[in-house]
Amino acid sequence: MLLRNLWPWISKCRCGVIQRLAGPDAQPRPEQIEAVAAVVANRQRTLLVARTGFGKSAVYFSSTRMLRERGWGPTVVVSPLLALMRDQAAAAQKLGLNAVTINSANIDSWDEIEAQVAADTVDLMLIAPERLSNPGFRRRVFSSLRQRAFMLVCDEAHCISDWGHDFRPDYRRLRQLLADLPAWTPVLATTATANQRVTDDVAAQLGDNSLVLRTTLDRESLRLSTVDLPNDAHRLAWLAETLPKLDGSGIVYTLTVAQAHETADWLRSQGHEVGAYTGQVDPDVRLRLETDLRENRIKALVATSALGMGFDKGDLAFCVHLGLPPTPVAYYQQIGRAGRNIPRAEAIAVPRPTEDARIWSWFESVSMPSEELCITTLDQLNPFEPTGIADLERYVNLGRSRLSTLMNILEVDGAVERVGSGWIRSDFPWVYNHDIATTLRELRRAEGQEMLAWAKLDTCRLRYLRESLDDAQATDCGRCDRCTDHTWQSDPDPILVAKAASYLQGGDVLITPRKQWPTRLEAPKGRIAAESQAQDGRALARLGDGGWDPVVEGLFTLARNGHPFELTEDMVRACAGVLKRWDWSARPTWICPMPSRRSQPLIDAVADAIGTLGKLPVHRALVAESSDLAPEDQFQAAQANSAHQVVNVWHRLRVDPSMLPPSPIGDGPVLLIDDEVDSRWTITVAPHRLVKAGTGPVLPFALRTR
Repeated sequence: MLLRNLWPWISKCRCGVIQRLAGPDAQPRPEQIEAVAAVVANRQRTLLVARTGFGKSAVYFSSTRMLRERGWGPTVVVSPLLALMRDQAAAAQKLGLNAVTINSANIDSWDEIEAQVAADTVDLMLIAPERLSNPGFRRRVFSSLRQRAFMLVCDEAHCISDWGHDFRPDYRRLRQLLADLPAWTPVLATTATANQRVTDDVAAQLGDNSLVLRTTLDRESLRLSTVDLPNDAHRLAWLAETLPKLDGSGIVYTLTVAQAHETADWLRSQGHEVGAYTGQVDPDVRLRLETDLRENRIKALVATSALGMGFDKGDLAFCVHLGLPPTPVAYYQQIGRAGRNIPRAEAIAVPRPTEDARIWSWFESVSMPSEELCITTLDQLNPFEPTGIADLERYVNLGRSRLSTLMNILEVDGAVERVGSGWIRSDFPWVYNHDIATTLRELRRAEGQEMLAWAKLDTCRLRYLRESLDDAQATDCGRCDRCTDHTWQSDPDPILVAKAASYLQGGDVLITPRKQWPTRLEAPKGRIAAESQAQDGRALARLGDGGWDPVVEGLFTLARNGHPFELTEDMVRACAGVLKRWDWSARPTWICPMPSRRSQPLIDAVADAIGTLGKLPVHRALVAESSDLAPEDQFQAAQANSAHQVVNVWHRLRVDPSMLPPSPIGDGPVLLIDDEVDSRWTITVAPHRLVKAGTGPVLPFALRTR
């Protein structure tokens, strides 16, 4: 059918969808009609780059309706997040489309949904990209789909690109799927956060002659501003004072899970109805929190980026950032949650310059495995017998999530093949791409510098973001705090600041003990005997907490570089306060400092100070020695997974019996002092060694946890 004959049908259907989604007076945008025409009439592979709230999903909803009316099979939508899939499915249902999702949250329904697809009763099927890695799913579902023509949609398509701010290796599996589809299969890719580099990359992966439609990235409802405050106590006090002044409901973004929960707890303590939303919150609880926010039962969700792409609440009135995301693209994407169907929304950034830079640096350190690690991983595989993650961890110094991501990348690249729950080595001549690794590292650092520059801008804030996304139509917005005298800057009440400071420095950070040795180790192995496990421990600070962490970080910097340092009286009292509030069943009778090559003077100073204050003797019964399995130059902080961490500390730590206190002191509980707890394996092996040497229960205390 020619485009001119389809046009009245497209316009009519398109208007109907727009009006049902956005109201009776809504009219389709020209770019929406052009995208529908390209996909439905021309069967052209199309990339639509349009701002958040533009109505990208309406394009494939209306396209689906038209194609289904012509006898086509269901549209398949690849979507990256559960929240996004839920919102899309709910919107599609309102339009009379039977939409289903297949993801990790509804495993029990997979068989039923696949049967519906086979019976052709599904109009729209939303799947997570991880489903494409399952050969059984691809065989069952796509063999059924191929019996009829269908449309493929890739939502949040920037995830396909190495250069995108939120690259997902499983998205790269779309390449193979696209290659397997007939050339006439309608394909639509959509994103709001793609600069020219990402756009070109995604378009190339869609195939030759793909159509790229770009719209302006202006958001007329958004009012951008920043608030400059000296520390987290001022920031929390400012937030508690400002939240009631903000219209409607919104999102308070943080960079870490711990900060999200800490901020939510503070706001609740000040009488605000908020919830904490992170990737570690149970899926059912996340769904309830989304509903509470959408229905304005709470003022705000304090969230990490887990509440990002696709969460749709048309009247979301504000986004506050306590700390900045590491890229302008990520920041634009997150503030795009606000002001979709209302005339005005506030996007307020409260930078944490020191803390932000440290967290960005950590993000970078875990993002790109080195060539050496990649080669080591491949060398552990053979072409015949599958090797699982637990076995790989013994030889590859990567954390489990990073190792799983690396295996996904290597599988997508063709270097390995998945067999059951493991992998085999393929015969593909894989080569590490140094150019991409180097360029990505430089790109991420440059993006961090862009965010630091954005926070100090004298010119239009929104224009800067739009230019970062290569919006050729970018102009001064006339709405931000640089274009107007509009500002949210204020000095919070000093009494509230003091209360926030007390809150930040008065929390007791729990250290939970390990109970099981890693699998596949020759020794130690199995469950850790209850009597030789560490007891629940405590820490003074948490990385990035804005309370004691800045003080602790300063001490670490001095001590680890061999410079003089001094424990302040306030800090010693704070440590004593943690110990005083500790609900131990029996008070410790002595103190044992952890041996450390980096922080020994600091650990000894803390142990001596607490010993003096609590009138407890200090005995340096633990010693650390190098060995073949724990060489001198192998630091615990450099070990990235449980297998490597346990082996390194297991073969390094021992107890010197001559340094143990005599009975009855030595038989009592021992307070184990460490500088920093990350993996918890050091404070697992050390108590195990001490108890085996005849001590009482071991109570770990650290200056900081990660």
